[in-house]
Amino acid sequence: MTISVEELAELIREIEVEDPIDYGDLPYDEDDLRRLVCNQIHEISDQAEQLGEENRTTVLLAVAAKLVLENLVLHVRLLQQQGLPLDASAEDLLRRLRGRRP
Repeated sequence: MTISVEELAELIREIEVEDPIDYGDLPYDEDDLRRLVCNQIHEISDQAEQLGEENRTTVLLAVAAKLVLENLVLHVRLLQQQGLPLDASAEDLLRRLRGRRP
């Protein structure tokens, strides 16, 4: 992979300025968490590189889609546990899903 783990972590920090992550009271350092996931993504990318560029891109897109789906599910479950209504973005996504079902 052409980007280092630290450079990738820095990009995440920059994105978080506009779209912050609520780490709440997790007993882990935020930078350590960023580096942990960046290391994992770096390893996945390196392994996928052996498959050729097109397949590598497909693998990375699948990983990103899975992570976004997992994030959505966890977000909705957390809101449900807290008895809170869905926020506008989650409600919009679920409304679109409901509209596609027979």
